[in-house]
Amino acid sequence: MKEILHDKLRESRAALLSRVDGLGEYDLRRPMTPSGTNLLGLVKHLTGLEYGYLGEALGRPGPETLPWVEDGSIWDGADMWALADESSGYLIGLYRRACEHADGVIDDLDLDAPARVAHWPETRRDTTLGFLLVRMAAETAQHAGHADIVRELIDGRGGPDHDTIDDASWREYVAKVTTAADTFRRAG
Repeated sequence: MKEILHDKLRESRAALLSRVDGLGEYDLRRPMTPSGTNLLGLVKHLTGLEYGYLGEALGRPGPETLPWVEDGSIWDGADMWALADESSGYLIGLYRRACEHADGVIDDLDLDAPARVAHWPETRRDTTLGFLLVRMAAETAQHAGHADIVRELIDGRGGPDHDTIDDASWREYVAKVTTAADTFRRAG
C-alpha cells in the first residue's frame, strides 16, 4: 500500500512540474485567477507541505529552512506567490529537494509511524505517516489540477488529455459546451 500511495504522490509531483516547463518568469508568477493563483505559488506552497508533513511532522525536518516559515509570513499567504528575489530556478529546485527529502522519509518509515502536526488542533495533531501520505497525495493532485488550468489560461497548453485531440476537435467540443450553457443564459 505504501508503494502505491508513494507512486501516486510522485505522479502528481511530475504533473505539477510539467506545467511549469517552458515558461518565463513572468508567466510562472502572474496571478491567473481572482484569488491570485499562480504556478510558482503552487510549487512554493507544496514545498512547504512536503517539508512539513513528510519531514517535520515525522521528526525528520528538512536540511534547509524555508524563509516564509521561519519569519511567519506563511500565515499571511507568503507561500502562495514568489517574491521578486525568488527565481523560478530557486523555487523549483527547492521543491525538488523537499520531494527528495520526503521520499527518504517515506522509504525509511512504516505507514503507522507516528507523526505530529504542530499547527493542527490539539485533538488531531497526533497522526501517522500513512495519513499524511494520503493527504499529500491528494493535496499534490489537487494543486497539479490547479496548475493544469492555470497553464491552459496562460498559453492554451492543456494537460496530457489535450494532446489526444486536435485543435479543430477541441474548438468543436467547446462550441457544444457553450451552446448547452447558453440555453440557460437565455432562459434565466
